[in-house]
This record gives sequence, structure tokens and C-alpha cells, in this order.
Amino acid sequence: MPIVTFLPSYRKAEVEFGATILDAAQRAGLNINVVCGGQGKCGKCIVYRKSGRVAFERQQYSRFFSHGELEKGALLACEAFVNGDLEIVVPESSLIQEQKILIEGLDLTTAFRPSVMKYHVTLSPPTLEDPSPDLTRLLDGLEKVHGPTTDLIFVPLGALRSVPQILRDGNWDVTATVALMPPGRFWLIDLEEGDTSQRLYAAAIDLGSTTVVACIWDLVKGKVVGIASNYNRQISCGEDILSRVNFARKNGLSKLQTLATESINAALTAAANNAGIDRDDIYEVMVAGNTVMTHMLLGIDPAYMIAEPYVPVMRRSINTEAASIGIFVAKNAGLFVFPGVSDYIGGDIVADVLACRMGEREEISLMIDIGTNFEVVLGNNEWMFSCAGAAGPALEGGEVLFGMRANPGAIEKVTIDPDTLKPTYSTINQVKPKGICGSGLIDLLAELLTACVIDRNGLIDTTIENPRVRKGEYFAEYVVVWKEEAGTEKDIVITQNDIKNLIMSKASVLGACTTLMKVAGITHEEIDTIYFSGGFGNYLNKQSAITIGLIPEVPLDQIKNIGNGALMGANIALINRDQRRTLELIARNIAYIELNAEPSFMDEYTQSSFLPHTDLSLFPNVSTLLDRCRLNHPHHSLNGGV
Repeated sequence: MPIVTFLPSYRKAEVEFGATILDAAQRAGLNINVVCGGQGKCGKCIVYRKSGRVAFERQQYSRFFSHGELEKGALLACEAFVNGDLEIVVPESSLIQEQKILIEGLDLTTAFRPSVMKYHVTLSPPTLEDPSPDLTRLLDGLEKVHGPTTDLIFVPLGALRSVPQILRDGNWDVTATVALMPPGRFWLIDLEEGDTSQRLYAAAIDLGSTTVVACIWDLVKGKVVGIASNYNRQISCGEDILSRVNFARKNGLSKLQTLATESINAALTAAANNAGIDRDDIYEVMVAGNTVMTHMLLGIDPAYMIAEPYVPVMRRSINTEAASIGIFVAKNAGLFVFPGVSDYIGGDIVADVLACRMGEREEISLMIDIGTNFEVVLGNNEWMFSCAGAAGPALEGGEVLFGMRANPGAIEKVTIDPDTLKPTYSTINQVKPKGICGSGLIDLLAELLTACVIDRNGLIDTTIENPRVRKGEYFAEYVVVWKEEAGTEKDIVITQNDIKNLIMSKASVLGACTTLMKVAGITHEEIDTIYFSGGFGNYLNKQSAITIGLIPEVPLDQIKNIGNGALMGANIALINRDQRRTLELIARNIAYIELNAEPSFMDEYTQSSFLPHTDLSLFPNVSTLLDRCRLNHPHHSLNGGV
């Protein structure tokens, strides 16, 4: 079989004839950037053939390359097929890089009632006068130091076997770790010599499809002591959830499960190192993730969620031993996995709802979590409706020529002078721009609209006499950064096709919001608060989001970013065991609306496919803003045929 060698790392992979270079890279352990899931749509997986035989339709994908790149042998890794031994050069820009990962949002207001506790006890050794059994002696000692009563403690056989030796080796001075387990019983999960009562930790995990974040709590002091994050290693098997489910169906479930636990273990190790603690002192792990991710983490086949009638294996929360799935923390440490609502509304969204407390108030709230997919929840303490859909990769930089993740060099904020059309921007880590991430793309779309460069259809006005507005080789385009100022060899532009993809993505989100409002029989005036969860929403300009019609128009002070809602919800349930019952209530109380089966959704989507919407009366402030634009630039039209 052919051998593919990747430079400059000299990693090698043996693959079958006809395999893609992307397949070979994944086998070699290289994380190539494939935002579109390897479908040849994003152009982010550019590599260069140094030697060897490869099949690639350059003409079909030439729009992704400059003339110079083509002369150097540029290929798309996902669309280039191995025909023999190869040497492939992988530029740093095509590898998944350090991302701006959101870990804020940890200001929690909840009772501190963890489910794991330690008790230091000093016991009297048995004598002929007091020959009570070792276990009885231990449990009576726990009750005397205000631990659980003896009739409420269950002692697993594994723990029981270690009791006599530890008691005697510790000279009857020991520390017992007990955990509250459903349905209200305490388990003895560890027994140690001496006083270790000050070493008691637990971890909350946000298991995202792209990133994994671990947050370690000191359960004695009641505070966070370590946080760390890293990429989800499952990316090597596919960027999006559907790709991973298909990978699982090809006998890949075991690998996906292993990669998920490796990702969690890596985040836990980094967080523990940051805290200066031993992972063996972490006695509980709380995981919030979407339904597919939690199925794969537990090694449960997720394939039935992508075939009619689209049902998961389970929706309830799961309690098990962390070690049983390969998460390595304290011996007998517990693992709690959040419950879900449906195949697309998972534990991460339940965590969002818990974090923003929308299920506790009479006022109606709208909660939105946007990534490649989006989830929306509408409701209050009496009712909640939810839906989910594909936002498309555009909002995460996919299907946008110069779109990229929130990596160093990504433009994250943009304004445009309406008179000169000169942009002002900021990049992540303040380095030369390499592309534009989601928040920057939303800004750019809003600024182009209010500067009259595009109309409400999103069409670029190529009659504008300005060097930044040009026809381009394939599509009309606006130049954001000249190549002399960029960290690339090309002008960074946004094209007519990019704008179309962005409008389709934003229309899906707004259409979902208005569909839920129609199902609930409410208007946008009745929404008290709009919550954004996740990194995309946290860095999003609220006014830009309203201007393009990503969300319904409400006063800006009614839009709140809750940060990493999944991690916040996991933290709340970790440190307050009573909230775990609330999780189950939230999951049961959320009604799921299948958009594909909802007759009104397509109409709402179509009406949302304009900037901001076909009905400007729903966006009165944006309408006023656009009227002002018409007055300042009377030779441009914003009607766009609407």
C-alpha cells in the first residue's frame, strides 16, 4: 500500500490506493482544518504535493487557490486521492490551531451542597471487650463526626475488601470518602490512611464537538482552582456531528469513544496541573454535552439518531463510575452525564437553561446557542419550546472564502466608514489578519448593509466607485484587508457567494426563533430577555446581530451573554446536588419542535432571507437606520427588490 509522508513533521501513514490525503493525515495523527467536514466546500485544507502520484481536479477547486499556490502544487486534502507513495507539505495555516475558547461565565449563585464528602475519623481498635466488626466500627465513627447514619451508607464489595488493611495500616486513623447516589443513599467510595480530608476535588466538563473544557473545584474551600481546555480529538474523524456518526457506523464507535475520553483526560490533566493537585483526588466528574457526543462518550451507538424516526438510545441522566469508560481520576469516582431532550437538544442545552435560570421566571426568555448547528429554547417557568437546525458552517468561518475559526489572526470586530468604505478591525491576539471569524463576519455584514455596499438581498453594488468594491474573478467582492497588510499572500475579501451563505445561515436561526414564537402564540414584544450561550454569542456585537436579522429586535439591554452556559450549568449541578433533580425537570418540561415537520418554518425561513427581514415593521430601529443610510447615500438603493 502507498505511504504518505507529511512534511515538515515527517509523520507517515500507510493507506489504500484511492484514499484521500485527509484520510492519510488523520491516520498520521495530523489535525487538518476541515470546517466543512471534508466535503470540498470550505477550501481550508490546502496542502502541497512535493513528490509522488495524486489525483486532484484542480480546475474544479481553482477558486480556492491563487495562481502562485497552484504553481506550487496546491491541493485540497479532502479531495486529493492517493495514487502512490507521496510527500505532502502541510502549511501551518491548514492545521487546527489554538482557538480562542470561552471559559468565562463562572460567577455562580447557588447553594454549596456537593454530593461528595470526606470525613476524618480516629477509631479505637477492637479488643476482647469490644470485638465489633471493622465495618461497624468505621460506620459508627463516621456517624459520630456528623457523617451519614450507618443505615444510609452502602459499601461496595471492592471498598469493603480494602477496609481491614487500611484501618490497621493507618493505625485506626483514616479518612473516608462518601458520595450521595440516587435514590438518596451514600456510597463509601474510598478509604485512606491518615487525614486527607483537605484533598477533595470534583470536575465539571463541557464536552463540545470542537472543544473540551474542564473546571476543577476544591470541594473543601468551595472555589474553582483549575481550568483548562483543548480540542476534542474526535475532530480527526470529522468536523461535524454527522461526519462522526457516519464514522461510528463504519466500525469507528470504539475509536470515537476513546478519543472522547482522551480529550477529557487531557483537559483534566492540564486543569489539575494548573491547580497543583493530583488527579487521583478528583472524586466526581460532571459532563454536559450534546446528545450525540454523550452517546459516543458512553460507547452507545448514535446511528439511530440520523435515520427515521430519529431517536436516541436514552435521554435520561447517567450515573456510573468514571473509570468504567476510561476517565482516570480517583478510584471509584463517580461520573454524572446530563440528561437530554431529543436527538438534537442535548445535555449542553439543558445546562444552558439551568445556567440562565429561564425556567424559574414568569417572564418569557429566548435562549440561543449557535455553532455549526444551532439550538433555540423559548419559554418560562410554565412552558418551554425548543428546536434545532443546521446553521451551516458559514457562521463558524466555513463556506466563506476567508472565514476561519477564532484562532490568532482572525478578524473578530469590524466597522466601516460609510463615506470612504475604509474598514477598521481588530484581530485575535492583535496579529496580522489571516481571515475572519464568526463575530467579525456578522459585523462585516451589518456594516456593509448600513454603508450601502450591499442591499437587503445582500447583493454587492458594483457600481460604487471605490477600489474596495470590485467584480472579482468569480464573484463581486469587498476588500477587507489588502494583502500588503495581511498575514496571507492574498487580499482578504468577502465575496457575493460568502454573503449568500451567511444570509442563509442567519435566516435559519431567525426563522427558527420566529417559528417557536408562532407555535407559542407570542410576538417579539413579549420577549423579556434574549440569552446567547457559547463563544459565538459571547463575542457577538448585539447591534450587528439585530441589524442583519440574526435575532428578533429587542432593546439591547435585554440581550445577555451567559458565556459558556454548558460549563456553567455543569458547575451548578456539580456543587449543588439538589440541582440534579432540576435538570430532570428541565429536560422533561422542554417540548421539542421538529422544524422540518413544522409547516410554518419554510415561510419563516424565506421571510428571514433578507436583511434583516421582509417585514421591516418587525425591526423598527433597523428600518430607521437604513432610512438614514438612504438619505446619506441617495444614489444607492437598499430595497433589493423587497
